[in-house]
Amino acid sequence: MKIFVRERQKVGAGVKSPKYRILAVTGGQIQVVATHFRKIELEMIAKEVGAEIVWLEPVPDDQKKKH
Repeated sequence: MKIFVRERQKVGAGVKSPKYRILAVTGGQIQVVATHFRKIELEMIAKEVGAEIVWLEPVPDDQKKKH
């Protein structure tokens, strides 16, 4: 099982709110209730369900699509 995670985009430096968001889960079933997580929480969830966390890199601003 893999859990794909990225940093939230609207969290500033020094803010003490959860910084990560789960984007997808493959290879099993898991019910996610919250929308934002701390790194330690994600690591604990992955350990309990036997999953690997895939940390996605942010997309550079010059490669983002503008609508």
